[in-house]
Amino acid sequence: MNIGVLALQGDVREHLSALAESDVLARPVRRPEELADVDGLVIPGGESTAISNLAVSFGLLDPIRKRIADGMPVYGSCAGMIMLAGQVLDGRPDQESFQGIDMTVRRNAFGRQVDSFEASVEIEDIEGGPFHAVFIRAPWVEATGRDVRVLGRVAEGAAAGRIVAVRQGNLLATAFHPELTGDLRVHRYFVEMVRQAL
Repeated sequence: MNIGVLALQGDVREHLSALAESDVLARPVRRPEELADVDGLVIPGGESTAISNLAVSFGLLDPIRKRIADGMPVYGSCAGMIMLAGQVLDGRPDQESFQGIDMTVRRNAFGRQVDSFEASVEIEDIEGGPFHAVFIRAPWVEATGRDVRVLGRVAEGAAAGRIVAVRQGNLLATAFHPELTGDLRVHRYFVEMVRQAL
């Protein structure tokens, strides 16, 4: 089983490492021919406008949209959540996304880099207690369509109740960065999604 990490910008290495520790073959994806060889794809955190522009430049925007439409499992963390959204608030007018999940997300919803924080988040479907979530210039989900399952919300503080983890079919997204924590449960959950899709 091959799982790719979109390697245009962002914390690619950390996702590759987390996937390798989850016992799958992980490889960077920068070109359409590399995308064709993977069974699932991770879209890492980073800068969503940069990922959007580079996806267009590298000829990956339409191929990824097609693979998503054909049922390929995709997991997006932070900027990856934005890239999977059907609608993006506070984005640039020319910003493209891979569409995928019927949700509206707000970029930098929790504030600027200095407002980054960590919090415990219970994630439905993932056992083992609350997940220690790292939020860095993170988005949140403002609205979801009827086919989207909300898996996690911020439990306390000023953002209590905000949606930070969702799933729609073979697509998974979190506003936080599990690749930075050493906790592999989200990656292993996604690996199981890919296994079931195969």
